Amino acid sequence: MRINKPWKVHKWLPVFVAMPKMLKELQRRPESGFLGHIFSPKVIVQYWRSFEHLEAYARDHNQSHWPAWVDFNQRVGRSRGEVGIWHETYQVRAGEYECVYSGMPPFGLAKASGQVDAVGALDSARGRLGKVEAAS
Repeated sequence: MRINKPWKVHKWLPVFVAMPKMLKELQRRPESGFLGHIFSPKVIVQYWRSFEHLEAYARDHNQSHWPAWVDFNQRVGRSRGEVGIWHETYQVRAGEYECVYSGMPPFGLAKASGQVDAVGALDSARGRLGKVEAAS
């Protein structure tokens, strides 16, 4: 969310208060496929088990997202200048990503899914991505 016109509180405040409610709802429902999130003053990054889990939550009329989305579109209507929102969705196949953390507490994807020590075959990016060729 980006607040473009701070004085138009009635346009952006509902969006601002809706997201923490949704995150709490998701944290209480592990079956939703929601793995975790990073929440900072400028951005929220969410981690999901699959696109299908994300879509199921977003379209479920009995969960917090759908009514908030409908309310946002009714409240803002065609005047999109007061508050902006954006969603970016990336699908990554299992085993085709890596995350390296050194001197960090659990953060990001490691906080959402767990972590392992980078030793042995996991000591290199090639190894972590399963691209180590067998010795001949």
